[in-house]
Amino acid sequence: MREGEEFGRRLRAELPGAARLDAQTQAAYGSDASIYRVLPLAVLEPRDLDELGAALAIAREHGVPVTGRGGGTSVAGNAIGPGLVVDFSRHLNRVLAIDPEARTATVQPGVVLDELRRQAAAHGLTFGPDPSTQSRCTLGGMIGNNACGPHSVAWGTTAEVVHRLDLLLADGRTLSAGPGGSGDAELDRRLISLRDKHLAELRRELGRFRRQVSGYNLAELLPEKGFHLARALVGSEGTCALVTSATVALTPVPATTVLLVLGFPDVYTAADQAPVLAAAGALTVEGMDDALIAALGSGPGSVAARELPPGRAWLYCEVAGEAAARELAGLVEASALVVTDRARAAALWRIRKDGAGIATRMADGDEAWPGWEDSAVPPERLGGYLRELHALLADHGYRGIAYGHFGEGCLHLRCDWDLLSAQGVSRYRAFIEAAADLVVAHGGTSSGEHGDGRARSELLARTYSPAVLRAFAGFKAAFDPDGLLNPGVLVAPQPLDADLRPGHDRIELPVVHALHADRGSFAAAVRRCVGVGSCRQASGPMCPSFQVTRDEVHSTRGRARVLGEMLRGELLDPDATAVREALDLCLSCKACKHDCPVQVDMATYKAEFLHRHYRRKLRPRAHYSLGWLPLLARLARPAPRLANALTGNRTALRLAGLEPRRDPVSFARTSFRSWWRRRGGARGTGTPVLLWPDTFTNFLNPEIGIAAVEVLEALGYRVELPRGPVCCGLTWHSTGQLDIARRVLRRSVRALTGDQLVIGLEPSCTVLLREDAAELVPEAAGLRDRVRTLAELVAAHQGDWPFERLDAKAVRQPHCHQQATFGDAAEREVLARLGVEVDQVDAGCCGLAGNFGFEPGHWEVAQACAERQLYPKIRAAPAGTLVLADGFSCRTQAAQGTEATAVHLAGLLRKALSPPASSRSGG
Repeated sequence: MREGEEFGRRLRAELPGAARLDAQTQAAYGSDASIYRVLPLAVLEPRDLDELGAALAIAREHGVPVTGRGGGTSVAGNAIGPGLVVDFSRHLNRVLAIDPEARTATVQPGVVLDELRRQAAAHGLTFGPDPSTQSRCTLGGMIGNNACGPHSVAWGTTAEVVHRLDLLLADGRTLSAGPGGSGDAELDRRLISLRDKHLAELRRELGRFRRQVSGYNLAELLPEKGFHLARALVGSEGTCALVTSATVALTPVPATTVLLVLGFPDVYTAADQAPVLAAAGALTVEGMDDALIAALGSGPGSVAARELPPGRAWLYCEVAGEAAARELAGLVEASALVVTDRARAAALWRIRKDGAGIATRMADGDEAWPGWEDSAVPPERLGGYLRELHALLADHGYRGIAYGHFGEGCLHLRCDWDLLSAQGVSRYRAFIEAAADLVVAHGGTSSGEHGDGRARSELLARTYSPAVLRAFAGFKAAFDPDGLLNPGVLVAPQPLDADLRPGHDRIELPVVHALHADRGSFAAAVRRCVGVGSCRQASGPMCPSFQVTRDEVHSTRGRARVLGEMLRGELLDPDATAVREALDLCLSCKACKHDCPVQVDMATYKAEFLHRHYRRKLRPRAHYSLGWLPLLARLARPAPRLANALTGNRTALRLAGLEPRRDPVSFARTSFRSWWRRRGGARGTGTPVLLWPDTFTNFLNPEIGIAAVEVLEALGYRVELPRGPVCCGLTWHSTGQLDIARRVLRRSVRALTGDQLVIGLEPSCTVLLREDAAELVPEAAGLRDRVRTLAELVAAHQGDWPFERLDAKAVRQPHCHQQATFGDAAEREVLARLGVEVDQVDAGCCGLAGNFGFEPGHWEVAQACAERQLYPKIRAAPAGTLVLADGFSCRTQAAQGTEATAVHLAGLLRKALSPPASSRSGG
């Protein structure tokens, strides 16, 4: 313990900008995408190789093990360790050079695969191996575990495309490994001697089929392979050296590709036919069964799943052209779908790419886990292996979801193991051992990609002879004789059932939300995050705080890991400030609820935590000034000018506990309800609809409500308002004041008598009523079918169209909550019909996110979120371009950072009314 404390002290003192030893960071890096948990002593985010070398020297002096990590997307527990974890992804993440003539790239280990492919695409090239985690996995991680992916069937595995590796050894030496050795005569002599000692075994047992990834890749040391040391080190999982740069081969991108989807009566037939299609030149031969589609349910990709051709299993074959696709389809008996449209193909591919996330819940909601994840056999034996594997599952009482790289004989399988009880873990071990024997009987190995890690290293003894195991041990010892680098993996492995992450929750928080999808369990909800890392993508809606900080703690996964440690009750507890700090930069934008393949809902988890954390405690002032905004706005109603004078300055913002750099909100001189009463209430005899007067529309932007009334009446509807004051409770909900939120919501729901459609204008309130209300109060269960957006009602209108074409251009910021739930198809349809050419912000949240952007300490993150797309698009737009945003926060944020005044769709529709709306309503 003292040695670890001294190590930490030195690390802090000598590398203060790169070393992290706080509890949140330990929790966030304690797992990857596997079922394992090992808390590190410290995490290093080196900004250069000097810092990396200095940290390694300190670790060596104190006997602290070192584990390298990229995107942390390993499913085998390759990237966790008890000592120093080195995260290369935050800073050492550049493409150093691309040589289009030689078709090579030189990269730092932390560069994300998609970034390399983006830069290579400018030269008509790409990096062939492409695992489904390509948007966040790093080249260093791919090299560490010999990643492959769908296109490796045509373009090779990572081992096959590595030319040279620059390395840092545990003793501080640097090497450059490539074909012919390392340049270190003594090391090369030792390795050649090791190879020659085991020559017969290496030739007999290794390199038998492409996806034979288990163990060290020592077949590359054979004379006939040119003693290619760099490739021998691919798949060594950081146990021999740390990669500091790599030179890799690139491959030309086909001029055109189409997707051929083939449907089969069962997954076994699909597996039997896959080698035929691979041999015929398909660029991918990816398989999945109907259990994956059943698990998908109504989640992201479910619309695309309806396009799948008839069958109970499918193969995705990418080919170079439509004619080639039809020719390929003729080789097998299967239903077929040829997809030439890129958007449709991408939607179908998403199902396969999200498989690791989708498969973490069975169709009935039961949890499923990795464990027997990447087994591989010679492709021609996959069908037989899969039949026997499913029989083995049935014998052990398990269910599994199968998918994978069928053209190369590699299978992914998520199963409903019970990892929450000692008996369940014992049964899990028995199955894994039996499965390992089965795959070996079919000529395969337990790993067909992504290395062995903690999940499979113990199984090497069931796969290879003692002589080959001795060769593996000798190979590691040649580089790392003291066993400093990533111990417990490959050589002297940890037991496969040690250090399991699930099953150790000591705390079960009582929840306010029903959490129907997780059967009322907060722990089960948190366990949804298996670590696939979709929240670490550099672009898109999820996760905005990670995208602007590049900090694992501030990703959805990092927060889930912190919450998991809180429930475990060892490192953290529900009252720990560290948990609140880890959740602090969550914008509650709900992007993870949609874009995460497991549908983690961090906004809800944060609300539940804040509810528990501040129970019977004084809250931050911002929780009162923002959470109680509906009441404060009502109190300001009699004298809005006075209220604005008192609150509309920086001093008032500071006193209210708000960010003083924010422009204060201004209460309207006349509320929407006041206007409504003055005009005499409802008019007309058309179909009645109920317009929801949310706080923002009622007290801050009543002109939006007025415009909506005029638009709805122009369409022939009779507009009514709920009786008495109503509120969805949004501001209390987002600040974790859930008891009050429920009381407010319950009272408001009672005001929604009858069966009229309820039209929402503020997207966040509309989403709460339509999606979240039933989780908070049972009485709201029927609202989902009644609540609509204004655009949905307009788009579905069957009568006369009272709007003229505007023929305008617009930058549009859709609301993050709406995008994460029911989407904006109706808004797009209405705008297209109005002749509005839209440049849409697709980066997700604007950054203000309701209370988030007004709270102190959030200014930089909030503004950086807007700088991803919103601000640049507005600034670059030609003069006269409209800015459209239905959300109050989005409009406020646009005004804060640009000169633009954003318009609500209701205002745009009112403008398009002919004759002018002003002549209709009389003001």
